[in-house]
Amino acid sequence: MPFDGVVTKCVAGELSDAIAGGRVEKIFQPETDEIIIGIRAKGCNQKLLLSANPNYPRIHLTGILKENPAVPPVFCMLLRKHLSGGKILSVEFADFERIITLKIESTNELGDLSVKNLIIEIMGRHSNIILTNSEDKILDAIKHVDSDISRVREIMPARPYSLPPPQDKTSPEALETEGFFSVRGRDEKQGLGKYILSTVKGFSPLLCSEVCLRSGIDEKTPVSEITPETAASLEKTLSDVICGIRKNEFFPCLIPGESADDKPVDFHCIRLCQWENIRYFPSISEVLDTYYSTRDNAERLKQKKSDVYKVLNNNLDRCNKKLAMHEQKLRDVSNREKLQLYGELITANIYCIPKNAKSVSLQNYYSESEEYLDIAMDETLTPQQNAQRYFKQYSKAKNTFMYVSRQLEEAQSELEYLESVLTLLENCKSLKEIDEVRDELIEQGYCSSKKKKNKKAKRPLPDSKPFRFKSSDGIDILVGKNNKQNDLLTLKLAASNDIWLHTRNIPGSHVIIRRLGRDIPDKTLLEAAVLASYHSRAKNSSSVPVDYTSVKNVKKPSGAKPGMVIYDNFKTVVATPDEQLAQRLKVE
Repeated sequence: MPFDGVVTKCVAGELSDAIAGGRVEKIFQPETDEIIIGIRAKGCNQKLLLSANPNYPRIHLTGILKENPAVPPVFCMLLRKHLSGGKILSVEFADFERIITLKIESTNELGDLSVKNLIIEIMGRHSNIILTNSEDKILDAIKHVDSDISRVREIMPARPYSLPPPQDKTSPEALETEGFFSVRGRDEKQGLGKYILSTVKGFSPLLCSEVCLRSGIDEKTPVSEITPETAASLEKTLSDVICGIRKNEFFPCLIPGESADDKPVDFHCIRLCQWENIRYFPSISEVLDTYYSTRDNAERLKQKKSDVYKVLNNNLDRCNKKLAMHEQKLRDVSNREKLQLYGELITANIYCIPKNAKSVSLQNYYSESEEYLDIAMDETLTPQQNAQRYFKQYSKAKNTFMYVSRQLEEAQSELEYLESVLTLLENCKSLKEIDEVRDELIEQGYCSSKKKKNKKAKRPLPDSKPFRFKSSDGIDILVGKNNKQNDLLTLKLAASNDIWLHTRNIPGSHVIIRRLGRDIPDKTLLEAAVLASYHSRAKNSSSVPVDYTSVKNVKKPSGAKPGMVIYDNFKTVVATPDEQLAQRLKVE
């Protein structure tokens, strides 16, 4: 990540020009580690994003819209209390550290003006957003760091704020005046690129590589092998780069991926010679917004999916163990009919069986071959009591079989349901869709809600809508994103003569073709079948069987879980999932 000290300087300068003198109007906390501040400055509304995300910490102006929680977190409420309506006096940055401080003047509870410092420290997993008063006492932080976490530096309310320990590096300004080798010497054996990185404060590996390239030196060349000529070239290049940084001569840019569809692979704020097709932007905030928006969203999507996957996999494991246990119990009582037969044969031959017999050989009158069966006896019981013992064992085995068979059927149904949820989760493309799947699992009792109860009524968030496609014949096709939508589509929104499709015996989405009183062309039917196969567990298979029938033939059994239905009078078509077709038919 090239959010180095040089980029931090560029961001600080841009923010100073854009929001210094502005007023804080709104403060939101859309994520546990992210703050967005609405600012009115220079006649414009701006949104400032501060993120302490361990993977993507940053600060910049943003145009991205984010969904905010119905109940603001505690840190957000504290910021609103101290900063709302406040004036941004300055945006401060010092000595190429990745730390930016917003000095904000606001009115306190007594009506007096006071200055607060909102500090963001961009330091990977140690990143933080901290609010202090004018005396540098910490009011709160988005991440608390106590003595158990760090013995060097506590970030806790009421503690004094101190800067992170200084790096053992040289400031770029010092190099500009004294020269690179005069400051550090040339006794190092490591490669030049790594040597610059360990020497110059605020430089990232990307910037070190750029300096080496401009100097005409391989960055892996040991410092001890640098000749006077190459040393002079290096110092000239470093001096030029540092001079441009000092004069704020920045060229915010994105480094593109290998193809036009790939995400940008890097960014910086100086002119780069290492790549072709560099995309330059008018502001560093635009660069950061473009670069991080897809990565940040993808990371959060991956993390949230992972949490739900864990819940699902735990329940799937439990369900599979339950199935195995029930199947073993059924195997244990598979000889129940023989127990009844033994009891009946003993009863039929009761007067022929001697007392205290350990076993008897009796003719099986129920068999065509009438073979003799050896039957074990309890010698402490009479023949009549032995017969009753076998009848009781049969009755118990029969009851066990009936009970466990029902349990097995329920476990199989539960397994089918969980596998359907797993398939729908795999197809989720947004945080909202994942939340809806998780809410369904909460409603079904598979996981507990982490949300605390609040007396205030929460503002209900709109549900996501089903996928909408338009066939090549111009006919609407709807696909459920989760089981709640599957039920809604099939049981409420669809007309009785609409066409319903679903992969046969394979978890997947419900698909509806809107008939509107017309006949459905074969091409539309096949395209809908392709969509059904694509939005199913068989997404990566071929020749997937897809059943289709009128919606009126689809019923939901009483007590069935979400998305679970039965159907009849159906036909089957074979389709192969096609992502390109799905993208082409999709209606945004």
